[in-house]
Amino acid sequence: MIDQPTIDRILDVANIVDVVSDFVTLRKRGVNYVGLCPFHTDKSPSFYVSPAKNICKCFACGEGGTAVHFIMKHEQLNYFDALRFLAKKYHIDIQERELTDKEKQVRSERESMLIVNNWAQSYFTTQLHEHQEGQTAGLRYFIERGFREDIIRKFQLGYCLDKRDELYKAAMKAGYKKEYLEKTGLVIVYENGKANDRFRGRVIFPVHTLSGKVVAFGGRVLKKDEKTAKYVNSPESEIYRKSYELYGIYFAKQAIVKADRCFLVEGYTDVISMHQAGIENVVSSSGTALTQGQIRLIKRFTNNITVLYDGDAAGIKAALRGIDLLLEEGMNVKVVLLPDGEDPDSFARKHNASQFSGFIQEKETDFIRFKTKLLLDEAGYDPIKRSALISDIIRTIAIIPDNIIRSVYIRECSTMLEIEEQVLLNETNKIRLSQNEKKQPQPQQVNSSPATVPPYPEEQIVTETAGAQQQEGEAVQAAPVRSPFEVYELALIRYIVRYGEQILFDYFDEELQQQITMKVAEYIYFDLQRDDIEIKTPLFKHILDEAATKCKENGFIANRFFLAHPNSRVSQLAANLMSEKYQLSKYHTKFKDLETEESKLPQLVPHEIFALKNAYIQYRIKEILIKMKEIQHSGDMEKAFDLQRQFLKLNEMKDVLSKELGERIVLKM
Repeated sequence: MIDQPTIDRILDVANIVDVVSDFVTLRKRGVNYVGLCPFHTDKSPSFYVSPAKNICKCFACGEGGTAVHFIMKHEQLNYFDALRFLAKKYHIDIQERELTDKEKQVRSERESMLIVNNWAQSYFTTQLHEHQEGQTAGLRYFIERGFREDIIRKFQLGYCLDKRDELYKAAMKAGYKKEYLEKTGLVIVYENGKANDRFRGRVIFPVHTLSGKVVAFGGRVLKKDEKTAKYVNSPESEIYRKSYELYGIYFAKQAIVKADRCFLVEGYTDVISMHQAGIENVVSSSGTALTQGQIRLIKRFTNNITVLYDGDAAGIKAALRGIDLLLEEGMNVKVVLLPDGEDPDSFARKHNASQFSGFIQEKETDFIRFKTKLLLDEAGYDPIKRSALISDIIRTIAIIPDNIIRSVYIRECSTMLEIEEQVLLNETNKIRLSQNEKKQPQPQQVNSSPATVPPYPEEQIVTETAGAQQQEGEAVQAAPVRSPFEVYELALIRYIVRYGEQILFDYFDEELQQQITMKVAEYIYFDLQRDDIEIKTPLFKHILDEAATKCKENGFIANRFFLAHPNSRVSQLAANLMSEKYQLSKYHTKFKDLETEESKLPQLVPHEIFALKNAYIQYRIKEILIKMKEIQHSGDMEKAFDLQRQFLKLNEMKDVLSKELGERIVLKM
């Protein structure tokens, strides 16, 4: 466990702009920063980062929170592991006690697999540099490929000994479970119970996530054997989905942002050689066609991508479909065709960064022109092939979302294809119309669960669901049914999160002959208890109870406490309630002395308490009316009179509350 002083230090140092910028390209907008949300498909920037409040918030999908909460969501970590992540980033030492056996068992399967992979990466690296076989076979191979030692260590390259189960034995001896070795794909377990190392006799390329965690490995065989696959990769698992990972993205992300461009290559060695040549904004799709998940990963950092191809025409055609996906995502795609016999690996080893960059600037062309020329050369003068070519090009142009760019390409392709521009335009519009019809929302099925996006963060209700997975830290019980008073309760919780520790009333009580001081959280708790009213939504009740206790402590600041709460649902709700997307213009703040919400708390907080009480009374009145109808024919006069008395009393209370709430007309029920 991490002690509180260390947690406070991490929270003080962690800058939300700095943390989010490692994963999202941010641009300054007023006093805030904005970028594409990493948690959903975001085509227009809706992810806001507030340096002043040190929180982030997506106004489309609702995700957000502090730096800790952002890392928890983005990296799928629990609260304390997110703190460890930030501590490592800011070079803060953490002194922890050793986990008990019970706590080790609580660790999720995902975390266990990541731990096993981290151990395996260290094992492979050690074998490469310190074992005789690793040095003579693996290290020699990398050196012959021209890789420097610093590059080999940077990418954590390794070697797996050419023995049946050497890694398996070492892992079992180190205390790792067989099931996780199998699930990560490090070993292959047979029906007889025996296990073989998957990567034996191969040099190892670890695959890192955006945050640097090792989720998979690629292994290249060194022996020439037609029956043996040249490359073997980790199978897909709980921690590794190939369609969502890009080799080299961890080492390239900062360079991509700086250059506002990403180079896309095919293999592991292409990435490594380009890094060694000084070109670091490069990633690899690991020999497969691009997927939407991979494209969105790149788009977090830039809209500009340059694809590097060698002279293999068959390979280029196989990759064209992935490029169409890039265009569909609104990215600016350039293509560079390397000289015959060269690939990015070999070309980078022969040229330095300036020479490589100069070649790219000279040879790169936009994808539409490249594809058109490529298919034209293949079609020649065959009218059937040319017709198919034109249809193919039109389909590619039609998926470009930007109207202006699409129009420019139609004009240029009209010249290249020697066909009237209006014909291309008509066909493009037909395709887009057909695509739009397919995208029209279908009638919802009975079991669908549409997501609703409220216009303001204060209206975004965060509720518990039965069986929700508890985070490390204090758990909040699940609420199987939403409270009918939720919106009124949320209004009070908003004041608690924002101003809970602030003094609401401070006066001398003549009757008691003592000074009375009431903070916001204390007053709300006291006033509701006085009328025997309990918050029905469990998450809100937990926040109220905790705030009422904590505000008695010196140094308690409500928004800081709840934003950094170990329960992610509490911290996310706090972030929602702290967020303000819209701000007054400089004109208003310069020429008008505006009254702040904080200065009006003595009026606003009691008003919201009255609103909640009024809702309780309204609800109770409706219940009594229903019961009165049920007993009309029962003849139970005593019960009927009792309900009538309750009804009249509640109506009197309702009249009083209505006046307090400022209603001009009170309707009798």
